[in-house]
Amino acid sequence: MPPPADIVKVAIEWPGANAQLIEMDQKRPLSSIIREVCDGWSLSGSEQFALRYADGPQLYITEQSRGDIKNGTILRLAISPARAARQLLERIQSHGIDARLEALKELAKLSADPTFAAEFINMEGIATLARLVESGTHFGEMLAFTLTAFLELMDHGIVSWDLISLSFIKQIAGYVNQPMVDVSILQRSLAILESMVLNSHSLYHRVAQEITVGQLIGHLSNQEIQTYAIALINALFLKAPEDRRQEEYTNPLEQHLTEMASTLAQKHLRSIILNHVIRGNRPIKAEMAHQLYVLQVLTFNLLEERMMTKMDPNDQAQRDIIFELRRIAFDGESDPTGTEKRKAMYTKDYKMLGFTNHVNPAMDFTQTPPGMLALDNMLYLARVHQDTYIRIVLENSSREDKHECPFGRCAIQLTRMLCEILQVGELPNEGCNDYHPMFFTHDRAWEEFFCVCIQLLNKTWKEMRATAEDFNKVMQVVREQITRALAMKPSSIDQLKNKLRGLSYSEILRLRQSERLSQDDFQSPPIIELRERIQPEILELIKQQRLNRLCEGSCFRKLGNRRRQEKFWFCRLSLNHKVLHYGDLDESPQGEVPFELLSDKIPVSDIKSVLTGKDCPHMKEKSALKQNKEVLELAFSVLYDPDETLNFVAPSKYEYCIWTDGLCALLGREMGSDLTRSDLDTLISMEMKLRLLDLENITIPEAPPPVPKEPSSYNFTYNYS
Repeated sequence: MPPPADIVKVAIEWPGANAQLIEMDQKRPLSSIIREVCDGWSLSGSEQFALRYADGPQLYITEQSRGDIKNGTILRLAISPARAARQLLERIQSHGIDARLEALKELAKLSADPTFAAEFINMEGIATLARLVESGTHFGEMLAFTLTAFLELMDHGIVSWDLISLSFIKQIAGYVNQPMVDVSILQRSLAILESMVLNSHSLYHRVAQEITVGQLIGHLSNQEIQTYAIALINALFLKAPEDRRQEEYTNPLEQHLTEMASTLAQKHLRSIILNHVIRGNRPIKAEMAHQLYVLQVLTFNLLEERMMTKMDPNDQAQRDIIFELRRIAFDGESDPTGTEKRKAMYTKDYKMLGFTNHVNPAMDFTQTPPGMLALDNMLYLARVHQDTYIRIVLENSSREDKHECPFGRCAIQLTRMLCEILQVGELPNEGCNDYHPMFFTHDRAWEEFFCVCIQLLNKTWKEMRATAEDFNKVMQVVREQITRALAMKPSSIDQLKNKLRGLSYSEILRLRQSERLSQDDFQSPPIIELRERIQPEILELIKQQRLNRLCEGSCFRKLGNRRRQEKFWFCRLSLNHKVLHYGDLDESPQGEVPFELLSDKIPVSDIKSVLTGKDCPHMKEKSALKQNKEVLELAFSVLYDPDETLNFVAPSKYEYCIWTDGLCALLGREMGSDLTRSDLDTLISMEMKLRLLDLENITIPEAPPPVPKEPSSYNFTYNYS
């Protein structure tokens, strides 16, 4: 007979004594259980003790968290959080350097525990740590442990960042600005400044006054801290007031980080990131890729103001830009005398330039998006790539009317399309690492990207022999060409051109046809019947593959306040498919993790269901902001007896599909992910082709005329010519 659900069997350790094996009744008060354990070792004052996990983060167990204790868990009797906080607070203020160092080291470890943190903060512990930092008497390891403890305590959100003093900010900024500082101190200082900026509007202004771009650029060549430096740049950029982002200053290396527009356009900063980060001698890890993606998004978001600005048809300065486009294209033609003749000539020229409104082309730029951004792109092309601009305009103006590619209309719609593809104006997604190296290779990457794409559009228009009625079809093909090329992650603008050259209109048609092959080639009734017979066998193969992957296991990231100090955990299915084993890890593993290192487990028979997306408990607590959208798409939870959950955030869409499919297969439910549908179609198509190929290779020996018999259920004929 199984034990009651409220009873868990655990081992409890105490230094110098034999472990106690007890059956913990979860209905009894925790204080009563601790008193009983203390009595077993003849320890008085049970109220001064608490239980902690012996493995992993070794968190304190409270009435709220005791439900997480599983059968077979090893616990440890320890001094209570309040007592530990009081002792450490006294020790970190002692005169003995060695004793203070050991106390700070222990404090840095314990500060991650929310129960301990609450007690330590209630005793004015954060203020004490702040005074130690402000005194400037701590160096080396002692300072590193102090900053670690401070950051861990603040990350619990118990104390507002607004309470931090200006002298503390100056001291932390001083560590960043000093030329020779220990790496561990720099990492923690940059992380503290990032948290200040992200969590307090008032502190943003103070930090921005203390830190300049030039000071952070110097840290980008150090691979140990470059992620922290870029994260701080991103945080300052993200929180900068809108009007301050667009300002330009004469000396970018001495300007403060509130003036971000000119900063991110500076060749020095971009080249440092390109040469020391993107092209560095170390592979780019997930967190660095995320920070580069955020930097890319925030840089492109500088275009949002122009993208959402309508042209004022009465603004002479704006109209002069259109006159400039006309002048560059038709430079050799002198203006006729007389207002009517000049107006007629302008109308003709604006038609040749491809504007929709030939009389007043300013009206073409009144729709947002893309607004004035489209005009900016056209002017850049006309001035910087003048030969290309003139060739495109004159080439189309000399065609037959029905095949001319309207440059103006195309440039406006292309700008809008590029804004959509690169999500200009959108906030960064929390879990996204999708940065493009080529955008860090040029000071005017956006404009150069447009220039490449407008030439592609003109080329595709000719290849399709398009007319005005085909405009939307051409734009669809161009969008596909661009998105396919970007997916290949070209490392430079020139490499993008090479990728696009290989994606001609005929190649797009070939790719489309190839991708539709499994749908188009097998639609006859006998083939459909054959497909239905094969499908259960293929589904079983997919099921076994999913279960095998679950047996290998996967590493998952724990969601926290700070991404760079990531915490991981690993989960894998037992080889007999009866138990899910999981446990915490100090770092991301290389390969499989042995079952012995995974301290927790869930019997598969206890699993009730698998939840996904917004139905997961750990997603209901998160906000609905844009940056959480991707995390939401990767979230799933295992609901098991007695109404508890094991929560996951998959590292990728592929892992999400593998795990949700595998768990559904374990529970005898339908595997319904996009990956399974794709695998099913691919494998069935391959199997059917192999079977049809076998039919083709059959040699039929000579024989007497066959005796008539019942017709086969497969009455199909193939011509293998």
